[in-house]
Amino acid sequence: MDGLKDQSVDTLQINDGSGGADVASWVSVCPRGLCKVWQKRAGEGTFNSGACSSSSCPRMGSLCQVRVQLKAYVDEADSFVSEKGNEKPSEAEATAFSRRRDSVLQVPLGDWTTLKLGEGQCDITEACVERMRAGEKCEVRAMRENGSDVSVPSPAEENLPLCASVELKAFTPGKESWEMSFGEKWDWVKSHKEKGGVKFRSGDVWGAADSYSRALKLLITLHGQIGEATKNGQEQEAEERKDTNTGHPTQCLLSANEFRTTKAELLSNLSLCQLKLNQPERARASAAKATQLEPGGAKAWYRLGQASQMVNELEEAKQAFRKLLELQPESPAALKALKNIASREKETNAQLGQRLSKMFS
Repeated sequence: MDGLKDQSVDTLQINDGSGGADVASWVSVCPRGLCKVWQKRAGEGTFNSGACSSSSCPRMGSLCQVRVQLKAYVDEADSFVSEKGNEKPSEAEATAFSRRRDSVLQVPLGDWTTLKLGEGQCDITEACVERMRAGEKCEVRAMRENGSDVSVPSPAEENLPLCASVELKAFTPGKESWEMSFGEKWDWVKSHKEKGGVKFRSGDVWGAADSYSRALKLLITLHGQIGEATKNGQEQEAEERKDTNTGHPTQCLLSANEFRTTKAELLSNLSLCQLKLNQPERARASAAKATQLEPGGAKAWYRLGQASQMVNELEEAKQAFRKLLELQPESPAALKALKNIASREKETNAQLGQRLSKMFS
């Protein structure tokens, strides 16, 4: 999962025709790949890339009233959101909309939308909002990592480069991960895992990988709350104390078995995404971690074998597929893979023999 997404903020100077301005920049995950994103505050002054306090900026779980418009369609006479009031959104559910393969910003353009921050539904828009205060407006530009402009389909212009404005009208309080109770974190982990499956089945492999990564990052923070095994080897029952205000557990000992199983499943799923995205080294590392956590996980062994083949680590691939055969005797996939590896090795040895014979002939 490391390196999939880096949302750390840095500052740089860009020549945008205004004499240079400080902007926030990061790499973001979109349905069709990684994008380099630049964000700067609209109007006079520079964008404040410093950290916001929990009360001044949205955090995980915040309901945010947001409006996103493509720059080509922004009315220059449109007033800033600070003049429209800052009533906080109600505790109702966030605006429902599907994640689309042909959209980078993901939100309905031109309309006020209520987002629940942290869900990973619209990565670029959420990342912008994390750095804003109520009543602020910013400009955002995104390009592919290879330097080409991101295009957003629109009725008027099919290949419009992504240059948009993001307005944050108001938001409800949220929390940093370390401020959450066990129950709140666990709910987020399960939610991201479920969303990852939905995205993968819809063909949104980048989005699925992002969801599994988010789940893993939160799950790791629960490591200190794993229950210790009892003397007879049985897992200790989880102990919970409910918060009287939220109803979530304030303390919980997650069983070591449940922690291990969940983490292994997430790593195995992430490995599959990385294979689909042609990231064999990352897929190999994710699958290897999954097999260490759950040696009985057949899918993780198969993915480790596939990734090892892709990076030409044939001995490691053979070991992975043989382990799969131990778990699933006569597995067609494992038998076919081992046959392919044997053919590759035979071909490699033949080529090596030919080169050696030429050297000494």
